Parts: sequence; structure tokens; C-alpha cells
Amino acid sequence: MRTAFDFSPLYRSSIGFDRIFNLLENAPQAVETWPPYDIERSDENTYRVRIAVAGLSEDDLDISHEPNLLIVSGERKERDEVEYLHRGLPVRPFTRRFELADHMTVTGASLNNGLLTIDLVRQVPEEMKPRRITIAKQDGDRKAGQVEKPKQAA
Repeated sequence: MRTAFDFSPLYRSSIGFDRIFNLLENAPQAVETWPPYDIERSDENTYRVRIAVAGLSEDDLDISHEPNLLIVSGERKERDEVEYLHRGLPVRPFTRRFELADHMTVTGASLNNGLLTIDLVRQVPEEMKPRRITIAKQDGDRKAGQVEKPKQAA
């Protein structure tokens, strides 16, 4: 399914952003609203997802982390034979998917007062961090840092 936007002009001047363009082009048209959640950012590399899962226990929830994807699902397991006179608590099964940036890791999860909290940290490897490139200065005819000797005409 295509969106109303044409991203083809951006392909000419960007390298390695194919995954982002695919996410934008394949974004679901219908927005899921269940269960409600918050995404918090405490600093540049630390995030927290809070999901309202009232009525569910740790045994009813499943959290899995795949490359660039966090999947949270829940389904209430009936524990006792109970006759409900009114059932107003929305405890239907759900699966919520969160697309994650590269190098995101889940550091912990907890359930407290009906809120599932998942902590995430971006841990960029040292070789992937920005670095300054020095420009070699020319020394006469020979460039500084040149490994091979210049070839002479025969």
C-alpha cells in the first residue's frame, strides 16, 4: 500500500536510509489504540515505554526483542470459573509492536500498579560513533601519509 507521499526524490541524495523509507511507505493506515501507552525519553540514549495493562499479571504478558523490533503481547488466562454479572474491564488479547532504531537494547521490564514499564538504551559501538577525519597536508610533490611511491614513466 502506498502513502500519499512520493519519497523517490529523497532516494537520490540519501544512502542507507532504505529501512526508514520502507517504514514510512508501509505504515499502517489504521492506528491501533489498545492498550494505551506512553514513550518517554530521559536523555539522548535512554527511553522508557509504559503500557497500561490493568487486570493482567506477569504470567499473562510476553515481551520479545528482535532486531529493530520490540513486541509486547498479552492475553488474560481465566483462573477460576466465575459467573460475571457485568464485565466492563477491557482485558482482551493484544499485540503491540514498536519499531526500534539500530543498537537499541532492552535493559529491563517491570509491572507495577497495572503499568508495564520497559526500559531501553541505545548503545552505539565506539566504531559507529562520529569521528573527526584529518586532512593530509601536501609536502612538496609528495602527499603526507602516502603509502606507495609515485610511479615513474619508463
